[in-house]
Amino acid sequence: MTSENFSLTVLGSATPYPSVGNPCSGYLVSGAGARVWVDAGTGTLAELQRHVRLDELDAIWISHLHADHSADLLTAYYGALYADIRLPAPIPLYGPPGTADRLAHFLTNTSVRSPVESAFAIEELHDGHSARVGALTLTSRAVAHGMPAFALRVEAESASMVYSGDTAPCTALTSLAEGCDVLLCEADSADVPTAGEQVHHTPENAGDTARAAQAGRLIVTHVGRSLTPEQAVASASTRFDGPVDYAAPATTFPVG
Repeated sequence: MTSENFSLTVLGSATPYPSVGNPCSGYLVSGAGARVWVDAGTGTLAELQRHVRLDELDAIWISHLHADHSADLLTAYYGALYADIRLPAPIPLYGPPGTADRLAHFLTNTSVRSPVESAFAIEELHDGHSARVGALTLTSRAVAHGMPAFALRVEAESASMVYSGDTAPCTALTSLAEGCDVLLCEADSADVPTAGEQVHHTPENAGDTARAAQAGRLIVTHVGRSLTPEQAVASASTRFDGPVDYAAPATTFPVG
């Protein structure tokens, strides 16, 4: 846990609801003295526990408040406060503006507001937000998803990865990903929409972003149901010359 490198474990990558054997978006970043649950999509809490208990987490980071990226915070709240573990302190949780009130609104069943802050020490993200967790630096940038949404760069001394969250191609993501060892990028859409705002990458867009950022490796995730993982990897590879992989559940990728 003291190495300058770290790893990325895929807890799930399905959208917009879990598949058999594949929860929604969720990842565990571990190493450099830290364990960070990145996105808490439906079904990821169960997979997280293969690696770490809730009371062993150093932080949680949430890209945006769509359910396929955040719904398991609800069950994590019950696990943290009312089950078989005892938190030494609330778990640091970095999330979009309004995270605390959104959780409390859902969890409150009486006139007394649910004590979400007893489970989570919530700090709201903003463009350029930075936090230190162990020897990892977490930097967030606002991205283009039609709602408050963020991408994440995780850095140790000589290793870096960037997670797109959900976003259309945008300069903020490309800038954040510049020179990273690993770019974990969503590839939800088969095609660029002909009407309305674009809010997701296509696989080709993911390849373009990886190439523009000069990333070392591209991992496509959040692949929409109109695509197969194989199609997404093949399409991304037409735009990016480096290694391209799919974020298959239970896969661990070294970073650095």
